[in-house]
Amino acid sequence: MDLQTIELNPGAAPRATVVILHGLGADGTDFLPMADELRLGAVGPVRYVFPRAPVQPVTINGGQPMRAWYDILGADLVRREDTGGLRKSIAAVNALLLREAERGVPSHRIVLAGFSQGCAITLGAGIRHNQRLAGLVGMSGYMPLADTTEAERHSANTQTPVFLAHGVRDGVVPLARGEAARDQLQALGQPVQWQQYPMEHSVCMEEVQALQQWLLKVLV
Repeated sequence: MDLQTIELNPGAAPRATVVILHGLGADGTDFLPMADELRLGAVGPVRYVFPRAPVQPVTINGGQPMRAWYDILGADLVRREDTGGLRKSIAAVNALLLREAERGVPSHRIVLAGFSQGCAITLGAGIRHNQRLAGLVGMSGYMPLADTTEAERHSANTQTPVFLAHGVRDGVVPLARGEAARDQLQALGQPVQWQQYPMEHSVCMEEVQALQQWLLKVLV
């Protein structure tokens, strides 16, 4: 599966790349404004890549076709996973990361980020990626394929920094799911920065500001 992408390219050769995966029913354009808010001048030229999930029917939404990284079979995000869809998107994102390295930005200068479904794919792909990444960012999401995470994670990214943020009033992906991802990663020895905010299933300015400071630490 080759992913469509929207890109913001700097005027000079990029020194780093930030890849951001959107949520269910959204589009790569949704996070274009975030690129304006993340002031990463200290890093040097940064390329932003916004992949677009394929359009597919989503069971929980009555089979309506929409952009989705995988099917949502029901409200229980853990016991009824679309394992095949998850693995297909994880493979596609990992292939995208390898192509980005081939374009001249080494993997250790690439940050993979995602919101909601995009967070799940970020965590699923990032810990399985076979080249060291600069960092992983999970916003308002959860750990997919949790039972196989420890066995399948790649040694290249066992110490990759992870930024996780969640809203305490999230009614789509409950806070407990984000906390479970945090706890699992920490138990595996992964360095995790955890942030929670008095918001629903969204992104707030305080979160963007905290993410900016974290990005400067992992990329400068």
